[in-house]
Amino acid sequence: MHLDVRELRTFYYRSALGRSVQHTIRDQVMRLWPKANRQTVVGYGFAAPLLRPFLSDACRVTALMPARQGVMHWPSGLPNCSVLCEETRWPVETGSVDKLLVLHGLDTSEQSAAVLEECYRVLEPAGRAIFIVSNRASLWSRREGTPFSFARPYTAGQLESRLKWHGFLPEHHVTALYQPPWSGRFWQRLAGPLERIGQSIPAWRGGGVLILEVSKQVPRPRRPGLGQIISRPLGLLEGIKAADPVSAQSENA
Repeated sequence: MHLDVRELRTFYYRSALGRSVQHTIRDQVMRLWPKANRQTVVGYGFAAPLLRPFLSDACRVTALMPARQGVMHWPSGLPNCSVLCEETRWPVETGSVDKLLVLHGLDTSEQSAAVLEECYRVLEPAGRAIFIVSNRASLWSRREGTPFSFARPYTAGQLESRLKWHGFLPEHHVTALYQPPWSGRFWQRLAGPLERIGQSIPAWRGGGVLILEVSKQVPRPRRPGLGQIISRPLGLLEGIKAADPVSAQSENA
């Protein structure tokens, strides 16, 4: 179930904790994708807080927002680049996206498999996608008051397996949000140092979010079992075969 866009906007743009979260996650995204020279960049869910750096050099930047979440004008002070869409039908041409960012789009969806199918469809063969989800092992997924406690959390293994099933190849794993989900000034002052400490210990998986960069697997792998199901149809639509008249006469004799 999606959060309302007004709640997300209030958290990311009007609260000190949300602005800290925005900057922390965006820094990690920019380390993975420092440039988008003349590329098409699309965000899905509520990825708008992460997309602004791409406005300067990308060919096109679009923020897709699911209908059950709602949409807002973005970016502020510039022509609108946000679009309201259905989860399973994005107004994006097949194979046209170079970079795809998904935040509060996969882990909040009740049709996550269909969302991943759309992700695969719109991504061009050499494209990359970044999925950002709540970390099941973190305090962020359990403490109420942030969008990450509202979403369905994942472990790193669960997220990787899910994306592999839908034809994505994991490329880079990153964790972020090592600061606790508390808005006090004391914890805000510690946010930077805690983040640097967390990033320096790769074995520590205590970050609030998992960030996984993937590439598109082409050709798409054949799912186990699906081929057998398709090759052996049940035959329910073949109609009822007419009875053999000779056999019918012999039975009535």
